[in-house]
Amino acid sequence: MKEIWVDIRPWRKELATTAIESGADAIMTEDAAAVKSLGRIRVIAPDGDLQPGRDVFEVEISDKETEEEALRLSGKGYVIVYAADWSVIPLENLVAQSEKIIAAVGSEEDAEVALHVLEKGVAGILLKTDDPAVIRRVAAMVKKPGQIAHLTPFTITTIRNVGMGDRVCVDSCTMMVEGEGMLVGNTSSAFFLIHAETLENPYVAPRPFRVNAGAVHAYILTTGGKTAYLSDLRSGDQVQVTDAEGNVRDAAVGRIKIESRPMLLIEGEFKGQKASIILQNAETIRLLKEDKSAVSVVDLSVGDRVLGCSMEAGRHFGIAVKEKIIEK
Repeated sequence: MKEIWVDIRPWRKELATTAIESGADAIMTEDAAAVKSLGRIRVIAPDGDLQPGRDVFEVEISDKETEEEALRLSGKGYVIVYAADWSVIPLENLVAQSEKIIAAVGSEEDAEVALHVLEKGVAGILLKTDDPAVIRRVAAMVKKPGQIAHLTPFTITTIRNVGMGDRVCVDSCTMMVEGEGMLVGNTSSAFFLIHAETLENPYVAPRPFRVNAGAVHAYILTTGGKTAYLSDLRSGDQVQVTDAEGNVRDAAVGRIKIESRPMLLIEGEFKGQKASIILQNAETIRLLKEDKSAVSVVDLSVGDRVLGCSMEAGRHFGIAVKEKIIEK
């Protein structure tokens, strides 16, 4: 996820408040205490969480020598780079060689260029503006869904009862809508898209913040494509919310509910790739079919095609690693 930092030098409370309310990742200022009095956020200041000259460096790019200086400093921390024209080659050179480049920008247009240079873009931007509306618009642009999950249709091959088990409801701090859910699977190589509880039903009221995600052992995709066991999730952790088009956004976990319930094993296959998940046997648990409609597990049939995704198997503390591994 790209970061947005806001430069508030000199200090202006209204801009700081807007930055915090818009979800900025950090504020650059000369007085950390003034920012901390408004809310909890990283501060770049001589007395802040990140300190200029130690954790963060500023470089004006004017020639090859200053470009090389920026690269050298990026080995020590973040480097804020300034230039007159963000379409110039030096920014591409920096992005190609460092993951610590923060582009100083003053407009939405400059931010757009910096965030997409060489497709992957800079690590983040430092926005300098006198207009609170610009802060809100640029923050919304930076934080909008940017990742794509490559969803494929798995043909259901098995549906059977497996008895009682402990299942996990992931209650997020985000309201989800129809067509959204979380990617969960028995293995780290294949996941089903489990639909959020957004739909009306005769039994319980919708819980649009909730995904009844499966048994405690299952993997769930989290920020940056990492995985976590459902049983390991805690309040404040980040998980991925994915829609039927594959658009991905992050959501904070508000609460985890683990309860013993009757469970179903569901297995599927796509071009030789097998996927499986153990879910609660209840009408309110749904997957997404190939046509993007939600289907309850109690109505699911062998031969149905539901959305999921395949990934490279093998994880070490949730991070993908290249190693020989068999999961079944």
